[in-house]
Amino acid sequence: QPDPAQGPSPAPDPYGPPAPGQQPYGQQPYGQQSYGQPYGPPYPTWGQGYSPYARPSSVNGLAVASLVLGVLCCFPAVGLVLGVIALAQIRKKGQSGKGLAIAGSILSSLGLALWVTALATGGFSDAWEGFKKGATEGAAFSVVKGQCFDAPGESLGGLTYDVEQVPCTGEHDGEVFGEFRMTGGAFPGDAAVSDAADEKCQPLQDAYAMDSWALPEDVDVYYFGPTRQSWRLGDREVTCIFGNTDEHATLTGSLRADESTLDTYQITLLKSLNALDAVLWEEPEDYPEDDLPGYRDWSRDVHDSLDEQIGALRAPSWPDRADKQVEALVKDMEEARDEWAKAVAAAEDDDVDSFYIHYDKGYDYVDGPSTVTARKALGLATKRPSYDEEGDDGSGEPSSGELNV
Repeated sequence: QPDPAQGPSPAPDPYGPPAPGQQPYGQQPYGQQSYGQPYGPPYPTWGQGYSPYARPSSVNGLAVASLVLGVLCCFPAVGLVLGVIALAQIRKKGQSGKGLAIAGSILSSLGLALWVTALATGGFSDAWEGFKKGATEGAAFSVVKGQCFDAPGESLGGLTYDVEQVPCTGEHDGEVFGEFRMTGGAFPGDAAVSDAADEKCQPLQDAYAMDSWALPEDVDVYYFGPTRQSWRLGDREVTCIFGNTDEHATLTGSLRADESTLDTYQITLLKSLNALDAVLWEEPEDYPEDDLPGYRDWSRDVHDSLDEQIGALRAPSWPDRADKQVEALVKDMEEARDEWAKAVAAAEDDDVDSFYIHYDKGYDYVDGPSTVTARKALGLATKRPSYDEEGDDGSGEPSSGELNV
């Protein structure tokens, strides 16, 4: 201890050597360490805890939703309600997004006004019909009568989603000759669609290609029909198409021969010949000896059709180039009409042998020389179609009326 007589000892220099009898700072014995603050007062703290920055306020979610619905204009009433609620929440909670809520409310109000106007004027129903039409066309492409096209993969078989329209004057995979619509609620199945096409495409073919002799032998009938998926969207259309029997071959030139491409005299002759062919195609499937009453009724129909077509061909005044040729055809038809009358009488008498005799004579005029000369005089095709083996007697002339095209 310093001598009291010498007065107080000077304060030690904190930066100089320690005074006699003192330990250097930081080296005091255990239990005698100083816990003071030799480096001055503590650092000041921030006013908001440990974060040196102020936290931003959150954006109101309803304001964002209101703006989205206002832009999309899909649910304008909902967007307007959300915008009003968002403004109230922003004022109460101090959130941001006031501009979003105002913009969403304005856009939703405009959208709601448009919807009300559309409903009042009927514009909504027109738009809905347009939407359904667009959905249908998106599910099943549409081709119309008279168009020619190329199919993907150069094949008319299988599932097709789209085709490329091309001019009929050049090579193409198919030519549309007609279409019809199916009815019903549930999809009837692929077999039902095929049966409907077989039934209804044939008369459409006769109307589009009236001169069946002009159809190439390698041409067959195909169709586009609805699928189960497109049916659900309202697709009911079946499209009838000409295509080549060889999937690797194409067609060239249009096969159209109807009232838009033929003259009056050609149309008159073809209508008469085609009407009679339609009756001949109704021949019973069994043999006459197995179904003589059926053949009797059918023979009467053939007789009546001949009588009607004879009158149709005698009515007009034919041009000089075809007058004699058509007259010769009419005479052959009159003779055939007499043979079919005798066939009816034989069937009524249950005389099968006599029926066969008049049946064969009645068929002699069909596609005979007078038909060829009349066609040639009017500028129609003159090459007879080929018949199947059952209907071909080896002479190239038909004997049963069954025609493969």
